[in-house]
Amino acid sequence: MRIRKGDRVQVLSGKNKGKTGEVIRAMPAENKVLVAGVNIAKRHTRPVRATMQGGIIDKDMPLAVAAVAIICPKDGPTRVRYEFRDGEKIRVCAKCGEKL
Repeated sequence: MRIRKGDRVQVLSGKNKGKTGEVIRAMPAENKVLVAGVNIAKRHTRPVRATMQGGIIDKDMPLAVAAVAIICPKDGPTRVRYEFRDGEKIRVCAKCGEKL
């Protein structure tokens, strides 16, 4: 999986198409990512001792990795390639070749 925690991404498809946010969590086993402020669901919770207050809570839900693209500062949404530079494997923008 080429997307990591902390990457700035844009959603390419679905009801949240066009929204951008930062990756909070990457789940490579499921090929999913959690993006802050995107794909929010309402969760109805009852009061328990830990929270002491019930109600409707907004919860970020995972998105498929295929539905998001990393935002390059120069080119906008792009794919990622790997290259070896100075004996080190780094991620680069597929459009401009700049390090991400």
